[in-house]
Amino acid sequence: MADALPIAVERGDVDELVRLVDSLCASREWERLVELRNRCAQAIARGRQLWPVAAHAEYRLALEAPGRFAAVVLVEGAGRFAPGPLPEVAASTHEWSDLAPHAPSGPPAVLAAHERVVRGEDLTGETLPGPPVLDLPLRLAGWEPEYYLAHYRHDGVDLPGPRSPALEAVDVPSPAPTGSHDPATDALLDAVRAWTEGSEGRAEAVAVRGDALDAIAGLGRDRVRFAELSPSTALRTLAWAGASGGAHARRPGAAAGRFAAWWAGAALTGLLDEWPVDAAALGDALTRLHWYAWDTGGAATGWELHLAIEDPSSARSWAVAAIDRA
Repeated sequence: MADALPIAVERGDVDELVRLVDSLCASREWERLVELRNRCAQAIARGRQLWPVAAHAEYRLALEAPGRFAAVVLVEGAGRFAPGPLPEVAASTHEWSDLAPHAPSGPPAVLAAHERVVRGEDLTGETLPGPPVLDLPLRLAGWEPEYYLAHYRHDGVDLPGPRSPALEAVDVPSPAPTGSHDPATDALLDAVRAWTEGSEGRAEAVAVRGDALDAIAGLGRDRVRFAELSPSTALRTLAWAGASGGAHARRPGAAAGRFAAWWAGAALTGLLDEWPVDAAALGDALTRLHWYAWDTGGAATGWELHLAIEDPSSARSWAVAAIDRA
């Protein structure tokens, strides 16, 4: 098999090479798979169009190989065309203790650790192999939701997401209040930046003096359906949006979604100046907010985020509307 690898790569038959990747995975020849991936990478540097093979090999290593081989692909640039970011892929099937001894220094390995935290692993006290790319606690806080997690398979990925709650038609204030922008609207838009910058999505957010319906009116909506959400459900939905690539963008991953929820929560509660924010302080501050789902009554297709947030203590509210069609 070792002699067959360079011959197969030089022949450059993508279908044959993908079958070879599958065969090496089936026989658990991980060292040979790493060699095949490396040879394909070298061929790509020479102008050969073997990137589908290299990407498939990297993905299968991250998903199925033992930790010392999966960690090999936790580097910048790996998995560019995989079904999801390789730190998330590797973390979906490996505990951090399996990856850590072999993880190269850099942001992808750090993200893999944060992906393990999203899955409930407590890494408090661990020294991560790279910069603090997310500045989040290495354990879940008691108030955090159960995040939506990607389920990777050898041939694809399942991406669960929120279901629309039962919404009821409500009257929207008229005339609409004058809206403005602030750090909270910026944070809400940041949560769907992959949709708007990497896909064909569009998003808008507004802050107003008034309640949640005033905020929705501030977006120019006059026909609205509306339902209150628990803070846990709302944060879970916001994190789902931050983790998603929408219709066409590269998926940021669940750890990025968790960051989006924390960052927006800190902005909505005036705690951004204290970032990295204390988990207990943020949890306490979030209890004063009221969260709502809403829409304009049309059929839900593609990727959508419609939230309104109300802070009775400051008489301020925010609304965000984001959509990305397949």
